[in-house]
Amino acid sequence: MATIKPNSSVKSKTRFARTFQKVINLRNATRIASSNGICVLVSHNKFKDESSIHGGKSQIFDRGEEDVKARNKAVMEALAAKLFASVTSIKAAYAELQMAQSPYNSNAIQAADQAVVDELKVISELKRSFLKKELDLSPQVTLMLSEIQEQQSLMKTYEITIKKLQAESEQKDIGIVALKKKLDESISFNKSLEKKLNASGSLSMFDNLQFSLLNPTHFAQFLHYTLRSIRNFVKLMIREMESASWDLNAAVQCIVDPDTKFPEPTHRSFAFESFVCKTMFEGFTTDPNFIFQNDSFPLDKQQNRQMFEKFKKLKPVNPKIFISQNLNSSFAKFTRSKYLQLVHAKMECSLFGNLNQRKIMNSGGVPDTTFFAAFAEMSKRVWLLRCLAFSLHNDVTIFQVRKNSRFSEVYMQCVTEETLFSPADMNDSAVGTGSEPRVRFTVVPGFKIGETVVQSRVYLSPPSR
Repeated sequence: MATIKPNSSVKSKTRFARTFQKVINLRNATRIASSNGICVLVSHNKFKDESSIHGGKSQIFDRGEEDVKARNKAVMEALAAKLFASVTSIKAAYAELQMAQSPYNSNAIQAADQAVVDELKVISELKRSFLKKELDLSPQVTLMLSEIQEQQSLMKTYEITIKKLQAESEQKDIGIVALKKKLDESISFNKSLEKKLNASGSLSMFDNLQFSLLNPTHFAQFLHYTLRSIRNFVKLMIREMESASWDLNAAVQCIVDPDTKFPEPTHRSFAFESFVCKTMFEGFTTDPNFIFQNDSFPLDKQQNRQMFEKFKKLKPVNPKIFISQNLNSSFAKFTRSKYLQLVHAKMECSLFGNLNQRKIMNSGGVPDTTFFAAFAEMSKRVWLLRCLAFSLHNDVTIFQVRKNSRFSEVYMQCVTEETLFSPADMNDSAVGTGSEPRVRFTVVPGFKIGETVVQSRVYLSPPSR
């Protein structure tokens, strides 16, 4: 198929002008040849003897022969022009035939097919006339009509090409619309995942919580939802590490003792959870920036109520929105400080390829990423847990279990779903024939509120034999 070139119209006009000039010159040459023929005839009859004497006879015949050659050349040029015009018409018809295939148009296909057949017949007739030397062409008219036909065929080809490009453009537009729709669906799906990720369980059960009825059970219940948020963030962090081709085993050894053995690969997540909990709960009862600077613990009743009001105020809001609107609030400062402490610069650069989130946090902004949204939700629940703890009328303390401590069901709870040691091992240890399981590391710290103990969550090592 012919392609459209930027200067095609200029070339067509120039070519048409050359053809037109050629026709004019050809007509003038033909008239001169005819006039010369008449003069030659008169001169031959009137001055026959004189021409014979001076050798004019041979000159007359030579001129007539040149005129015949010129006319034959003009006829051949006209024949070639007509042949090329027919070929161009066939190309245009073929292009139209291709265009009619998609979408299918039977009428256009039949018309294009008939146009091809007609032009082939014309070419066949030209061939027959040429071989039998029966060409009856007017060079001037044939050249002009052939040029017109060729220009019309080229215009038709260009129109078909334009229609094809328009159709392709429309298809691309449809594809763009489909991709935009798919993008919107992906964004919506990601938002729903982010919502599920950050929700970590609804906090609506605490909507009707009253200050006068607070007790340590409420704290234990809210701790459960806080830990769900922490685990969701840990899962996201591990996925980011895997995407960045981290060596998770090496990362785990930087958190816990290298000699710690994990029977299941999934148990490595407890090491990361331990690291996050240790960072997030650090300063839970000692850092004065959490509550009232220069105040001692426990708080008085008025301060307890103030902490409960903070709990009620922050519980239903989106943490990212709250931070962006309250950059100098205690919660915003807490979140910023914990993020910079938990996600150090090398870690962020390795996970995301840049330090953009860190720079935004340092400048007082709020990163708009799924990773930070999960972190902000986790930070919010840790903050609310602390507000709730100091809304109670009891002393609050937090404790970690030392490594290799004996397991105690009063203060500890094993984080693994399956038992790391068999009942026989427990029986042996009970009678003194075996070794008791020991704590490898604390995953979640424990709390003591007044006389109530909220068990810590620990990872145990199997007993030695």
